[in-house]
Amino acid sequence: MSAPPARNTVMSDSAIKSGVASGSGAEGEGGAAPRYPSRAAGRVRAGVRLLDRPLTSYYLVLGITLLLVALGLVMVLSTSSAQSLAQGGSPYAGFQKQLVGAVVGLPLMWIAARSSPVLFRAAAYPMVAAALLGLLLVLAVGHSANGAQRWIQVAGFQIQPSEFAKLAFVLWGADLLARKEKAGQLTEWRHLLMPLLPGAAIVSMLVMLGDDLGTTFILLVIFLALLWVIGTPGRLFLGMLGLMGFAMIILIVVAPYRLERITGFLNPQAHPTTVGYQAMNGQYAVGSGGWFGVGLGAGKEKWWVPNTPTDFIFAIIGEELGLVGTLCVTFLYSGLAYAGLRIARRVPDTFMRLAAAAVTAWIVVQALVNIGAVLGLLPITGVPLPLVSAGLSSLLVTLVALGMLMSFAKREPGASQALAAAGPGPVLRVLSWLGLATGDSRGRRG
Repeated sequence: MSAPPARNTVMSDSAIKSGVASGSGAEGEGGAAPRYPSRAAGRVRAGVRLLDRPLTSYYLVLGITLLLVALGLVMVLSTSSAQSLAQGGSPYAGFQKQLVGAVVGLPLMWIAARSSPVLFRAAAYPMVAAALLGLLLVLAVGHSANGAQRWIQVAGFQIQPSEFAKLAFVLWGADLLARKEKAGQLTEWRHLLMPLLPGAAIVSMLVMLGDDLGTTFILLVIFLALLWVIGTPGRLFLGMLGLMGFAMIILIVVAPYRLERITGFLNPQAHPTTVGYQAMNGQYAVGSGGWFGVGLGAGKEKWWVPNTPTDFIFAIIGEELGLVGTLCVTFLYSGLAYAGLRIARRVPDTFMRLAAAAVTAWIVVQALVNIGAVLGLLPITGVPLPLVSAGLSSLLVTLVALGMLMSFAKREPGASQALAAAGPGPVLRVLSWLGLATGDSRGRRG
């Protein structure tokens, strides 16, 4: 009688893969259902590792900035064309000004990204002096529109010095506090607030004399951000917060039209043809877009909502791009907030930490105020949506500030080594092809 055939111990490739995947062993023998990481979990871990890279902040700021500028050009063309046609002008007038801002501002951002923090610190006091001079010129020979005196005419363009005052105050305040910390002078509240508080008061007062409550609020946000990052004691910070709030209330109460804006915000339906008109039509525009909007350029509310290229451009984004478009814009500003705070947390220098946090607070809070006003969550203050709303001064200053953030991002731990390993960037490669790149710049990233 022949012996029974031996059991075949050779497994097929598919069986081997199945066994490995099922984790056969002690756990499998117990009968418990094996647990394995899903593809989604693997992608999440890969995304987390990507965020831990040294140049994450740098590329986030760069990518988000370019996306918002591109969106701004498209939406300014859509909104300003309706306004210009209604006034009998060229439909491309507003777009051309915004395009000039982008063409000039993006190279300025690139230059700022390649500049040293020492240069920004050296520019702090000259920029403050220039901003104060510009604010005084506005009061003396400025141009008024809609009851506000905020602009001066330069080479055929309207320049708003209060926008430049934001960046100047960031640089001056960050440099001042960094010097005081290095000298060990921040142990007393007098050294902490002097002369930062009087400086903030002077700049805010000059801006308010031009009847610009929105920019005044952003300046106070920058002031509070500087105090928070430098480590102001809780009681003193709360005291400053209360003082700023009290000052804003006084500024609202003393001007009847500002008080009317508050009443219009609380009950816009009671003032449908006056102070509530803009808010109601803006909310209708956002709601009428549905999920995906009516299409770029197809919106109708831009013909009726006041100031759509500037203060209420987010309403037309909601109408023409829908809920998906508004969520994408909100996500981009959230990414900018993450990148800016990451830079502020990782850079080794006090000045860079203060300036990065202040710039991030300025841009993100301004975006939140603009979006909140359009959605009816906040009173209308007239601040533009950064990088998206029409406005030459706002676009130029914001791009330079973001270029400064990119410069700071290069100083994060491991960032310079990663840039060197990546080789020359596209700008330097183009210059090299044209024979314009210097010898020592060919090995650096643009």
